[in-house]
Amino acid sequence: MDPSVATRASARALSCIALVLLAAALSAGCGKEEKKAAAHAPVDVTTVTVTPRDVPVSATYVAQTQSSQAVNIQARVSGFLDKRVYVEGAVIKAGQVMFQMDRKPFQAQVDAAAAALQRNEAAMEVARANLARTRPLAQQNALSQKDLDDAQGQYEQSAAAVAQSKAQLDTAKLDLSYTTITSPVTGVSSFAAVADGTYLDAKNAQLTTVSVLSPMWINFSVSENEMERVRNEVKAGAIRLPPNGSFVVEIEMVDGSIFPHKGRITFADPSYNPQTGTFLLRASVANPDGVLRPNQYVRTRLLGSVRPNAILVPQRAVQQGAKGHFVWVVNKAGKAELRPVQVGDWYGDSWFITQGLAAGDEVVVDGGLRLAPDAPVKATPYVPKADSLPDAPAARPAGAALVVHFATGKAALDAEATRLLKGFAPAIKAGANPIDVTGFADRTGNRAANVELAKRRAMAVREALIAEGVATERVRLKPPQDVTGPGSDHDARRVEIAVGR
Repeated sequence: MDPSVATRASARALSCIALVLLAAALSAGCGKEEKKAAAHAPVDVTTVTVTPRDVPVSATYVAQTQSSQAVNIQARVSGFLDKRVYVEGAVIKAGQVMFQMDRKPFQAQVDAAAAALQRNEAAMEVARANLARTRPLAQQNALSQKDLDDAQGQYEQSAAAVAQSKAQLDTAKLDLSYTTITSPVTGVSSFAAVADGTYLDAKNAQLTTVSVLSPMWINFSVSENEMERVRNEVKAGAIRLPPNGSFVVEIEMVDGSIFPHKGRITFADPSYNPQTGTFLLRASVANPDGVLRPNQYVRTRLLGSVRPNAILVPQRAVQQGAKGHFVWVVNKAGKAELRPVQVGDWYGDSWFITQGLAAGDEVVVDGGLRLAPDAPVKATPYVPKADSLPDAPAARPAGAALVVHFATGKAALDAEATRLLKGFAPAIKAGANPIDVTGFADRTGNRAANVELAKRRAMAVREALIAEGVATERVRLKPPQDVTGPGSDHDARRVEIAVGR
């Protein structure tokens, strides 16, 4: 082959190889740019900004009611039972007749004792007259000293016999009164343990029971481990108990409704139960309508404790990995940052964070599963659903709730309250259920002024919701059962927003 031809062929081959390599390099470069561009696409997430605040917390326990005074109605004398007078299971008033025994034998004893008293009184009168005659004669030595002593002794014996007869008559009258059996207290009656016509004696003296309904005792137990945990948290400043341990006790019925009256703890067992390792507490609560009955199972909630400067984040913002719990945080550069955290108790649909977050941190709630470290994010504010707000009171018979707090004596919304309402409004604006707005007042001040203050606070919240686009006809003012709100002083100054179902 001609060397020049070979040289030209070799040059063409090298040119082709160079073009292929260049094309491959360009292709690879384009792919990297596409992957790089795809990798840097911002991820849509929702976030909340950490705002430490004092959060009122409660503790719930299974409890059982107990009558504050269960009185056994018993026969105090032996005899035949004539009839039962009361209606079994009815409410009995103090002094009301419940059973009637046969009175005739006891009336006869009264009559016999009265006759004996009359006889002894007559004998005493004779002895008194005899003593009156004997004394002057003895002074004149017409009668001996022995005659005077005999007359004096006869009179004193007669007087003693009269006193004895009076006591026997009183006893007979008392036994007669015992044949009419009444209730010493006002309460609900039990069934009759004996039938009419039964002979009553010491063996079957128990007739029925009357249980006082108001106040009602609420018994519940706290474990030794929980008591120790609370003590440690109090020492660490993680929780603040009410002054002097004056918890407000709230009763939750079996259907989830809240008993209208609050109670107070009145007794604490001085020792732990050795079988269960629990500590018995007893609360007393007014029960004027008799809604609570003895031996009924309820839930009791202790109100009044506060977690100062607590950090709450929605539960779904917290994830768990091989090294424990963590959250995604949006840093100042707008990128995702994995942050290990320590979690505490649940609070509604939120979680207390005890370590790992600080005020101002922007925590990712939705979209965290698609994140990686340093991934750019596009954050929008997280709006909680109306029925999942952590501030929702547990005493909510009809679902959704939000609590807005006010400053002492004020009825104007502050910045935090306005922010809460703006976040709450979109979740309920599209609905059709009624919205109840209930205002509460401070613990101090004139009651009439507090009623007006509570109303003004409720009106302020109602107007703010309407301004956010909630239909006017859906927002209604609901008066409180007690104008003073429950819980701590801060918690009392509130307006509750409840979305019905």
